[in-house]
Amino acid sequence: MGSSKAVQQKLKTENGLAPDKYFVAFSFLAEVSASFKKNLYEYFDFDIKRAWQCDKNDLREFEHTVPRAFFEERDKIEPEKVYEKVQKMGMRFITCEDAKYPKLLREIPDYPLLLYYEGDLEACNFNKALAVVGSRKASESAKCALSGIISEFQNTDVLIVSGLAYGIDATAHRAALDNNLKTVGTIASGLDFEYPSTNKELYRQIKQGGGVVISEFPPGSPPVSHHFPIRNRIVTGSSYGTLVAEAALKSGAMISANLTLEHNRELMCMPGAISNPNTAGIYKLLKDGAHLVTSASDVCDVMGWEILKDESAAKLSDIEKNVLEIIGRENSLLDKIQQECALDTQRLMVVLTTLELHGLIKQIRGQYFISR
Repeated sequence: MGSSKAVQQKLKTENGLAPDKYFVAFSFLAEVSASFKKNLYEYFDFDIKRAWQCDKNDLREFEHTVPRAFFEERDKIEPEKVYEKVQKMGMRFITCEDAKYPKLLREIPDYPLLLYYEGDLEACNFNKALAVVGSRKASESAKCALSGIISEFQNTDVLIVSGLAYGIDATAHRAALDNNLKTVGTIASGLDFEYPSTNKELYRQIKQGGGVVISEFPPGSPPVSHHFPIRNRIVTGSSYGTLVAEAALKSGAMISANLTLEHNRELMCMPGAISNPNTAGIYKLLKDGAHLVTSASDVCDVMGWEILKDESAAKLSDIEKNVLEIIGRENSLLDKIQQECALDTQRLMVVLTTLELHGLIKQIRGQYFISR
């Protein structure tokens, strides 16, 4: 039975809806895959209570392998108690039966039965959701170029979805916030773990900026290594397309890229220096047919978005105007620009990249000129 039918079903249990406690209980099955949970739910005609209470005899015609861990874990969990635990912690959640459940996520073959969230969940249903993935040890040039691309979406309805990790993820979220864009952070632990701890302030800013932090893992779940590939499908599954900024051949970003293709979504790559091992995955993806993008305009061409035709979407910030004015007074080297604008090197490089992408300045042998 297809997942699209899942959202159309009316459950024949208490008050026409399955009790939330069973959805919460399923989320605590740590050793059981999301795919098995979804298949079981659909096998019992979208009746979550029957799925939870089934025995081996009920599964004689079930076409999928039943993991031993299902019965072992389930028999140790009391739905009422875990539901009460979640309620006492103030955790908000949404089930796949709710109309506000992220619509794109419903379309993937192993959609999570439940999502925990903090912030405004409506952000997940933006029509122009773009996943951004890449290396945790990203180069400064990649971070600057990515920030420049995202800045071109300034003040539009583009949503940036990423994984709240170091490197490219954090850069994508910060660039979105800097440019008045909403962003979704998808994490590989329970929401009571703010991992990595250095991103604690970023968590807060995402929620205050009208975005949301989501997870399918219940409270108490640590960010263990095998959670991250599971998390990746939520990042790509919540988006219409994925932009890979840097990726080694064997990396989480490559897993995300492959998931994007499995979900029949658009895959885009941002080029980088061929001497950097973190671009090896990028060039393999490009050889295999991914779209090469170097600007927000390129992203829009791939996605069929027309947002950049409105000139207001590309308005410069006060800092960008100031730097443009400095360069306009006389052709300038980087050091001279930095002395006058008092920005740190990383922030200045982001601004200069943005101005170059807008076609307002050009660089020749390290000197910046106003484009004529």
